Amino acid sequence: MSALVAVARAIWGETLSLFVDDGRFAGAILVWLVLAGLVVWRLSPPPVLAAIGLFAGLAAILIASAVREARRRRRG
Repeated sequence: MSALVAVARAIWGETLSLFVDDGRFAGAILVWLVLAGLVVWRLSPPPVLAAIGLFAGLAAILIASAVREARRRRRG
């Protein structure tokens, strides 16, 4: 039975890694979504401003992740 559990864990780990390659990147996105949701919930900004804020935050996270990865690859 333990071999079956090991195989199941390996399959789960590989499947998860298909969707979440960088844990910091995924975590930052989740944090931003929660923060943006709380701001929209509490402040009720116009939908256009909420969308711009959501986009700007996600774009900043993506750019920071790409820069971090480029630096990592340049170092070795």
